[in-house]
Amino acid sequence: MSIAVLIVDDSAVVREILTQMLSSAPDIEVMGAAPDPIFAMTRMKARWPDVIVLDIEMPRMDGLTFLRKIMDERPTPVIICSSLTEKGARITLDAMSAGAVAVITKPTINLKSFLQEAAKDLIQEVRNAARARMGVVKRMARPAERGPGGEIAPKLTADVVLEAPSGLEKYRTTEKIIAIGTSTGGTQALEYLLPRLPATCPGVAVVQHMPEKFTASFANRLNSLCNVEVWEAKNGDRLSAGVALIAPGGKHLLIKRSGAQYVAEVKDGPLVSRHRPSVDVLFRSVALCAGSNAVGVIMTGMGDDGARGMREMHDTGARTIAQDEESCVVFGMPAEAIDHGGVDEVMSLERIAHTLAGIRG
Repeated sequence: MSIAVLIVDDSAVVREILTQMLSSAPDIEVMGAAPDPIFAMTRMKARWPDVIVLDIEMPRMDGLTFLRKIMDERPTPVIICSSLTEKGARITLDAMSAGAVAVITKPTINLKSFLQEAAKDLIQEVRNAARARMGVVKRMARPAERGPGGEIAPKLTADVVLEAPSGLEKYRTTEKIIAIGTSTGGTQALEYLLPRLPATCPGVAVVQHMPEKFTASFANRLNSLCNVEVWEAKNGDRLSAGVALIAPGGKHLLIKRSGAQYVAEVKDGPLVSRHRPSVDVLFRSVALCAGSNAVGVIMTGMGDDGARGMREMHDTGARTIAQDEESCVVFGMPAEAIDHGGVDEVMSLERIAHTLAGIRG
């Protein structure tokens, strides 16, 4: 059975290109394209789509208002198609917080060639979105409360960035750290989880699959909600109690030890598990520098990024936790980590928050 997609974008060029691209997939049917949400709602009265590809800035009704209306009335997987601008990043983050499951970043120039080159990625995003558990998204898509205090790239492993643990590492500090990896549905999950951590919790390092220019705004948004301090990681940042570092989009985040302290290393490098930042890279670095002093958490997301790294954390003595299927938007990443044998405990998102809140740095 094909996936019915509705495209909502005020650009005729974008509507035409997206229609051609998506229609080329045998399992996707473009049921229509609308220049704004008002036209879209008229089409949706006759037939409801499986997935909506939605622009943000449009006439008559903006995409964010339309998205909230959809999530209130009939939660549906929505992919945001947004330009790479600072303003666009802030608005798009609002959309993801409201329940959008993915973001396609589009440039302000050479748009046609960009969309054509990104065809395979876009088709896969639509397939991923169609599998999202929208009941979970709706439960999380609310303001966070304060807590208790082109071609598919070759699938490379973390070996291209850093060596695997040898089993001979020595950990000269007892200071704990928490490493979190997530993807589809992760923005909402993190907005639920991090505000529930007290300022006394161990330092937290986070990889959320997210494009460049979005992570700084996302970190600032989280910082306004949390008791811990949250910012986009930079080289040399200390990962200490009450601090959460977010991996920058387009860069890998590694944690290393400097004396008795944990510090961030932000670096370029190939895509790992087809991602940069990669959860596998973060988890391996934590296995190397922290071992049994670390807690690893893998949450909602599509694919298998993080599964190998979590096994490495497990094998070096870390406590490893996977989010359960019921509370995930997409159970792919946690399921792969469980299959790789690297997960000690499977928990709901609520229980993960409670567990991490009880750990002291």
